[in-house]
Amino acid sequence: MDINLARTFLTVAETGSFIDTARRMHVTQSTVSARIRGLEDLLGRPLFERSKSGAELTSAGKQFRKHAMALVRVWQHARLEVGLSTEHTDHLAIGAPTNFWEGFMLKWVAWMRENIPEIAVSTNTALTDQLTQRLVEGTLDLAVMYRPNQPAGFVAEHLFDEQFVLVTNARAPLRRDASDYVFIDWGADFQQDHAAAYPELANTGLNLDIGSAGVNYMLRNNASGYFPMRMVKTHIARGRLRQTKRARKFAYPVYMVYPEDRDEEAYQPILDSLRKTASKLG
Repeated sequence: MDINLARTFLTVAETGSFIDTARRMHVTQSTVSARIRGLEDLLGRPLFERSKSGAELTSAGKQFRKHAMALVRVWQHARLEVGLSTEHTDHLAIGAPTNFWEGFMLKWVAWMRENIPEIAVSTNTALTDQLTQRLVEGTLDLAVMYRPNQPAGFVAEHLFDEQFVLVTNARAPLRRDASDYVFIDWGADFQQDHAAAYPELANTGLNLDIGSAGVNYMLRNNASGYFPMRMVKTHIARGRLRQTKRARKFAYPVYMVYPEDRDEEAYQPILDSLRKTASKLG
C-alpha cells in the first residue's frame, strides 16, 4: 500500500477536514479525496462519514487508525535503518517509559556508543502498551518496562525491582491533607496503588506527569512526593531531600523484553551490558 494513503488518512482523521488536510499536505483537495477513495476501495469499507461540517471516522475508520499509525512507523523505521546502513553494521531501536532514561538507560546507551559503535542506536519513549505494540510491529528491538503484557514470541526478563519512596523538601512533616503534596504520575499501577493507600490525597493541588523532571521541582520548592529511590538517593544522602520513613513504599518489577527469535551472537553483548547496568542501580 502507498504509504501516502496512510498518512493522508491520519491527517484527515486528525483535522476532520479534507480541505485542511490538502493545505497541510500541500496537495489539492481532489488528491486527498482520491487517496481516501482508493484506500476505502482497498479495504472494502467506508472510513469517513462526509458532511458539510467535515469528515468523521466510521467504526471501520477507528479500527484502521491504529494500523495506519503502525504502517507509518514501520516505514519510518525502514527508512532509518536503510539510511544508517552505509556507516553502521546494524541498528538497535530501544524503548522505555520516560522515568527510566535518566540515571539508567542513558548510561547504557553511553556504554553502547563507546563499546559497540558500529551499532547505531535510536530511542523511543512511550507507555508500556505502546512499547509492546511497537515490539510486535518490529519498530522496536528491545524495550524496558514495568510488568509487561508479554506478547507471543518475546522474552520478558526481570532486571530489578523499582522501589518508590516518599520524599520531602517541606519544612514541616507531611500532613494527611498536605497542601504541599505533589502527585507524580508514574503510570496506571502506581495510580491504583496510591489511590488505595492514600484516599485522602485523591485530589491534590498539583499533579505532574513529567517523570524524573519532577525532582527539580522538589529541590526548589517545599513539597513532598513519590519517586524511585534510584532517582533521589543521592539527594537524600546530601540532605537536599528527606525520606519519610513511615510512609508506604511501592515496588514494581522491571523487565527487558526482546524477541525469542534473534541473532544470539549479536544480542548477547547488548543484553549482558543492560543486565550489568541494571545491577549497579542498587
